[in-house]
Amino acid sequence: MINPLLDFSGLPCFADIRTEHITPAIKQLISSGRAATERVRNDSVAPTWQNFVLPMEDENERLSRAWGQVSHLNAVMNSPELRDVYNTNLPLITQYFAELAQDQVLFEKFKRLRNSLEFDRLDRARKKIVENELRDFRLGGAELSSEKKERFLRIQEELSALCARFSDNLLDATNSFSLIIDNPDEVSGIPDDVLQTAHEIAEDDVTPSAAQQDKEQNQDHMEVKGVTPVKDRWKFTLHAPSYQPIMQYADSRELREKMYRAYSTRASEIGITAPINDGADWDNTPLIVKILTLHQEEARLLGFNCYAEVSLATKMATTPEQVLDFLSELAAKARPYAERDLKELRQFAANKLGLQNLESWDLAYASEKLRLERYAFSDQEVKQYFPEDKVLPGMFKLVESLYDITIAPAEESSGIQLWHPDVKFFNISDAEGRLIGQFYIDLYARPSKRGGAWMDDAISRRRIRLEGSDDHHVQVPVAYLTCNFAAPVNLNGQIRPALFTHYEVITLFHEFGHGLHHLLTRIEDLGVSGINGVEWDAVELPSQFMENFCWEWDVLTNMTQHITSAEPLPRELFDKMVAAKNFQSGLQTLRQIEFSLFDMHLHFDFDPSGERTVLQLLDKIRKEVAVISPPEFNRFPNSFSHIFAGGYAAGYYSYKWAEVLSADAYSLFEEDSLGGVPNAQTGARFRDEILAVGGSRSALESFIAFRGREPKIDALLRHSGMADART
Repeated sequence: MINPLLDFSGLPCFADIRTEHITPAIKQLISSGRAATERVRNDSVAPTWQNFVLPMEDENERLSRAWGQVSHLNAVMNSPELRDVYNTNLPLITQYFAELAQDQVLFEKFKRLRNSLEFDRLDRARKKIVENELRDFRLGGAELSSEKKERFLRIQEELSALCARFSDNLLDATNSFSLIIDNPDEVSGIPDDVLQTAHEIAEDDVTPSAAQQDKEQNQDHMEVKGVTPVKDRWKFTLHAPSYQPIMQYADSRELREKMYRAYSTRASEIGITAPINDGADWDNTPLIVKILTLHQEEARLLGFNCYAEVSLATKMATTPEQVLDFLSELAAKARPYAERDLKELRQFAANKLGLQNLESWDLAYASEKLRLERYAFSDQEVKQYFPEDKVLPGMFKLVESLYDITIAPAEESSGIQLWHPDVKFFNISDAEGRLIGQFYIDLYARPSKRGGAWMDDAISRRRIRLEGSDDHHVQVPVAYLTCNFAAPVNLNGQIRPALFTHYEVITLFHEFGHGLHHLLTRIEDLGVSGINGVEWDAVELPSQFMENFCWEWDVLTNMTQHITSAEPLPRELFDKMVAAKNFQSGLQTLRQIEFSLFDMHLHFDFDPSGERTVLQLLDKIRKEVAVISPPEFNRFPNSFSHIFAGGYAAGYYSYKWAEVLSADAYSLFEEDSLGGVPNAQTGARFRDEILAVGGSRSALESFIAFRGREPKIDALLRHSGMADART
């Protein structure tokens, strides 16, 4: 039987993949890639697209697809065995691609191609790929001396291992903590569906014999072999569907503080969560210093002053100073609103909740109470109108109307292999019924899955020539869409669909926006197809753009239905939601700016070997821009996986940068709206000028082609309720 990781004839064979398949497949693909590289290196003919670029693209795509499946499984179905094999092969992958990036012969051939008549005959997409390759060779150390190349390679390998370790530590620390509560008074205020899930988890911890004996005795409060009866037993964890509702709704301040302390000290030297038996060290503090030190050394080897300059070489923003100026300007506009938000919250907490000193574990709770009083609705009330079986079809209906496509679940008989029973799979077809994209969607949290929400590519669109023929076919793109929402609940023997908060609906739309960017591309060259080749600080444009539709009445009416009454979202409740849309937007904006400034300064002017620590830098930034400071025990950097394990190093500002682009882009939809209904002609234009072109041209060119001008900050300020802000 063929190794499933070596089968590229179709979709991934997730049900067949075993840990023992991984190492042989990766070694074979790396060996094949090196052989292909040697062939093109030794080819004496002038480099062309066909004889030089394509052969390497073919081999490297196979390796990337196989490793992508392994990486995906490691993120969503993590296990000790899979993690070990993943970490064993990660250095091999890192070394292979780092060696390619440093290959002087390949670099020279790309330069020859760039300066040839052949380059002039290439289309825009292929010219962009060649230019990107030349840039990436320089960033990969191709111009370094042999000795420096060797050191650069070691840095890449060590960084890969450190980032993977950072992520593993955070997942282990998160999974290790749980809190069992058997006193109903302590769970007062927590929503019923959250308690039901916590109850089911607690039941799983009770031994079958004890649970059965409890049932036979039919005594609700009887102790059996030291096990608390399951009726009044709840288990809470640090995973988002459990942690966030506690912080927002639990009346017990002691419970909120206990959960906050555990959450905010994860993977740190003072973390409440601690390794069990194996003696592992989950403290990310030393990893942070090592990662920053290696980034700094990498930058200096390449001739840059700091790692921020390395990061910005592939982004829209050009210098760290430009980014810092952008963030400072936005902070100045947001601060008066943040100060107002905090003053109102403190007054409310003192007068209505008896909280004279508002602590970090009180913020979400007091904010929810204030929102309820001011706007007469709660997130929990809204949540009852967003069952999964209405939200997904409603979201699909929107994009179908915008982009003239059809989304349908794959037939059960299609033989598509999934990595978990909860995963769903969908096909996207164009107006003529042709398959143009496919995607997996994995919505629910589980212990084996890393936190957060993300989109990743499984297969990219590209034109492939059939072997032994001049004919070709176009490879259909495939995406993974991953979230961490609460799963459906068993209520009295009936499975109730998963319910989403409005914030979770926005998160789903965000990730689907990324997915559409990957899936609706018309570019057929791998290096700039879909999200490939798009500047990092512009890649959030389509995702944040999609979020805006979650505030449109004509969109929400098609995706809401009360879980018990089956009534759609009332207009009165929607109007309250809109009125509350910018509730505490000043605080939220400053929080993102705080993280962005911290990230940029870490990689711009911070010395990891100096006297000032990472926490001291963060404290300095908070004193300059924030209006709220967390307690001293907070160890936020230790869980800041975006920049230490997720590719956002010196790039976290991208969320606000791209929000300027997305808000301005959406403002054209607002101008062209047909009585509240999104304009399909504007949708077609957005698809043609933003989604379809992928990375084949600069993001600024694409934005201007869609909007007719360069981006302005006005729409973002208006959407955030800060249109009248003064610096």
